[in-house]
Amino acid sequence: MNDDTSGLGDRMRRYAKVTGTMGNLALKVAGERYLGIKIDRDEHARHLREALGGLKGPLMKVAQILATIPEALPREYAEELANLQTDAPSMGWLFVRRRMASELGAEWQSHFADFDKTASAAASLGQVHRATSHEGAVLACKLQYPDMASAVDADLRQLKRIFALYERYDKAISTAEIHSELAARLAEELDYGREAANMRLYRYMLDGVAGAHVPRAYDDLSTKRLLTMDWVDGVRLKAFIDACHDQTTRNQVAENMFRAWYIPFYYYGVIHGDPHPGNYTIAPDSSVNLLDYGCIRLFRPQFVDGVIALYQALRDNDEDQAVGAYESWGFKGLDREAVNVLNVWARFVYTPLLEDRARPIQEMRGGAEGRKLAMQIHGELKRLGGVTPPREFVLMDRAALGLGSVFMHLQAEVNWHRLFEGMIEAFDVKALQKRQIEAAKLAGLPEHLAQHNEA
Repeated sequence: MNDDTSGLGDRMRRYAKVTGTMGNLALKVAGERYLGIKIDRDEHARHLREALGGLKGPLMKVAQILATIPEALPREYAEELANLQTDAPSMGWLFVRRRMASELGAEWQSHFADFDKTASAAASLGQVHRATSHEGAVLACKLQYPDMASAVDADLRQLKRIFALYERYDKAISTAEIHSELAARLAEELDYGREAANMRLYRYMLDGVAGAHVPRAYDDLSTKRLLTMDWVDGVRLKAFIDACHDQTTRNQVAENMFRAWYIPFYYYGVIHGDPHPGNYTIAPDSSVNLLDYGCIRLFRPQFVDGVIALYQALRDNDEDQAVGAYESWGFKGLDREAVNVLNVWARFVYTPLLEDRARPIQEMRGGAEGRKLAMQIHGELKRLGGVTPPREFVLMDRAALGLGSVFMHLQAEVNWHRLFEGMIEAFDVKALQKRQIEAAKLAGLPEHLAQHNEA
């Protein structure tokens, strides 16, 4: 059997599995919504997570995205799917040997003094093995699963079907731009050469920034489907929270994460779009180790300016400036009533930045208040005929919500206002654009930069 035939067979098998898994979810949810058929949601959600985790691939990321869309899934499903990435099963040693040989050649083991047979971590697109160089450096080898291009194609087709089903009964949020954005970012995540460039970009942007650590990539031990980098020591967020009961230390970790995510955004127009706990660890000195650079986006400087303009509009109760901010983001056709609804959500998100005092990211120290408000806004947007979120908004919103969740779990009490004001006090659109172009070229990302600036 030739490679083309084998690839087609793999694609067909995966497509059948994904269709069955997601079709089952759609039928269950639709049956309960429309026919009143009661199911054991907890049990079915658990089975769904197990099935998707076994499939590997980007559908795990897609499921996490679905879990963040209000009312797209019942709570039990959202909670199970949100945990997919942290407990994905790894592939065995025979698989690893074949994959490593295909990337570095038959004598691949000669490049390492030691290579762990058991994966240290497994996620949606690949798994990580600890290794040691002949010079004694401890390395992390991130190895992509086979036939991920076919997996991306199959999963994105299914995502389009799921979004179509979602919009059939709920038109509050148009999903076309969301799908386009996810498709573009997932395609980029398949290229570990691009991820290595993103890593160089972050090493440049965060050079000298306290509390953030970016590992170095080893180009001679990396390919488009293998990324070798420094191994960094740290613990997962949950383990850190369970072990650390000192409020000052928790606050420091929150401040470090805030800087690691938002200094790149406000100084260079770059965001890490996936603050999932599997993508970083906490070092013994409370600094943040950033481990994954697949989901990175460069923004138009005007978009960043719009984020700051909306903050100023809410601070000054300037409705016209708020309208201009949403338009600079790419929202179109908003009337005053729609702007007022969006402002309710924006004020909820921005409030910690508007108040000059140390406070939790949410006063209620939980997500119930936010979920309740999100449902109310969702209903209002549905009544008004819906909105179409611009592509750039997707990852920005995901990063903000993801970081907010982390800060809530840390129970951090920080003066977010002063952190934010310190970042934007010297903001200038032209200066950002100049820094962005310079940083992207140094990282080897000129085409990447042009693509996003033209978006």
